[in-house]
Amino acid sequence: MREILGNAKTVRELLKGIKYSIDYYQREYKWHDKQIRELVDDLSGKFLEEYQPSHERSKVADYPHYFLGSIIISKKDGVNFIVDGQQRLTSLTLLLILLRNLQRDLGVQVNVDELIFSERFGQKSFNIHVDERTPAMEALFDGQPIDITEQPESVQNLVQRYRDLEEVFPDDFRGDALPYFIDWLLENVHLVEITAYSDDDAYTIFETMNDRGLSLSQTDMLKGYLLANMSEQKRTTANNRWRDRIRQLNAAGKEVESDCFKAWLRSQYANKIRERKKGSRPEDFERIGTEFHRWLRDSAEDIGLSQADDFYRFVERDFDFYSRQYLRIIDATDRPVAGLEHVFYNAQHKFTLQNMLLLAPLRPDDDAATVALKMSLVARYVDILLTWRLWNFRSISYSTVQYAMFIVMRDIRGMSPSDLATHLHNTLGKETETFASNDRLRVHVLNRQALHRILARLTDYVETASGQPSRYAELVAEGPNRYEVEHIWANHPDRHRDEFAQAADFAEHRNRIGGLLLLPKKFNGSYGDMPYAEKLPHYLTQNLLARSLHGQCYQRNPGFVQFVTRSGLPFRAHETFKKADLEERSLLYRQLAEAIWNPADLLKRGRE
Repeated sequence: MREILGNAKTVRELLKGIKYSIDYYQREYKWHDKQIRELVDDLSGKFLEEYQPSHERSKVADYPHYFLGSIIISKKDGVNFIVDGQQRLTSLTLLLILLRNLQRDLGVQVNVDELIFSERFGQKSFNIHVDERTPAMEALFDGQPIDITEQPESVQNLVQRYRDLEEVFPDDFRGDALPYFIDWLLENVHLVEITAYSDDDAYTIFETMNDRGLSLSQTDMLKGYLLANMSEQKRTTANNRWRDRIRQLNAAGKEVESDCFKAWLRSQYANKIRERKKGSRPEDFERIGTEFHRWLRDSAEDIGLSQADDFYRFVERDFDFYSRQYLRIIDATDRPVAGLEHVFYNAQHKFTLQNMLLLAPLRPDDDAATVALKMSLVARYVDILLTWRLWNFRSISYSTVQYAMFIVMRDIRGMSPSDLATHLHNTLGKETETFASNDRLRVHVLNRQALHRILARLTDYVETASGQPSRYAELVAEGPNRYEVEHIWANHPDRHRDEFAQAADFAEHRNRIGGLLLLPKKFNGSYGDMPYAEKLPHYLTQNLLARSLHGQCYQRNPGFVQFVTRSGLPFRAHETFKKADLEERSLLYRQLAEAIWNPADLLKRGRE
């Protein structure tokens, strides 16, 4: 084996002006939204251990350091080929692009451009260079929209992960704290770069680090601890129960097994959460998230595990019950399930905190109907809360709402359906921002995906209330036949000079919720630039929310007409679409939203 170098480097040292290539056989970027969320949560949590708004920026140098893992490089002919670590480096680059874009409106800016791309011989290229990614990376870098329909799967995944970063990056860091966080990320976050000078040596290192021995997972260690504390005659039964359920969890997804334990143990036993301030220590909530096997061993007596029968019951009854319900949640997350549709809606927002909330009120002796009712109530509560926040331009990122969701989870443990419905209804009653608190909801770069889902719900509600089958899953699906947010007004301010003297005023109104529809991509491509009068006849071939702009929608359409009469909602045809029409339509959308996301439904459902 030739020379091997191992160096700890900061993010700045690793990426500044240095090119990395990726061999053709491992160019796929495969991270999912879960890994992106965990990256942001880990980084933001460590940063917040020290950050105070009163600090000078120079104080960041004294903040704690964070180790992000290792990468393995094979250096050939002066070129750095990534053998292991491209997922992490690509994700870091996406985060840096987001940080660059977030700084555009700030007075103070930290230069991150040289960590994203560099210039040689007059040619600019990204530091993590893969040819097929370049157009997408350029669009993200410039803050421009990109059509990923015909792109390779890896490129589609790249763009989706950037969108995830936009959604999960904490609101707390988007203002004055942003330059502090960027400084800390560049100077205090480290990776170890292991460099070999041949592919053979690089892959030998990779295999040695990953394949020598079989490491026990947290679940394996937890199992060993629990079984060791049971009587011998019951150990075989418990082991069989454990093995069969773990097999089911693993079949449901790569990390479902560990996520199940975290959600279950948090939902039933986490009584404290780390405060978001300097010097705070990890509590139950954090420890379960990082070392649940060790936390359970340390907390055994506190959660009622002292005698051999306690340990047996913990596996045979509790683990069996909560893991079975978790599998139901995963199923309802992946597709609409009757009675648990709101679980699917919340999952579309990538709101994984709902899983622990759904388990919190459940008791092992609840029958199937009671379990379904409790889950439905919690999912409806989450659905309303998330939509209120999105309607008011508030973040629903994990770190932003984590503490509030922990309080709800802790307070609803073991509640009966009626008590649960009342408590969740009262909790929503304490919220200060609802649909009525923002009459200027509009689409912008950071909320486009969320508003797409809200429009899908509005569209689906009108159709299902008119007697048609639900098409929500179709409306939010990706792919070549996907639906897109359609502006009723084309982007031509000159057509509206009689009402808008300034182009900026026109753009602000054009983006408001009442001026938007959800239509197939091909429609937008064919008709999107037309004046309203020319588009209006074509709306008759689309969903009911779009068709309701046309007078013929109110003729020979009994299901829709009955819905309008029954609901009292102010639907009407619009032969023209001026400023007053847009504002009227915005009010209609708000009233639709109030009907869909109505807290009173919790009380009604709780009495069933």
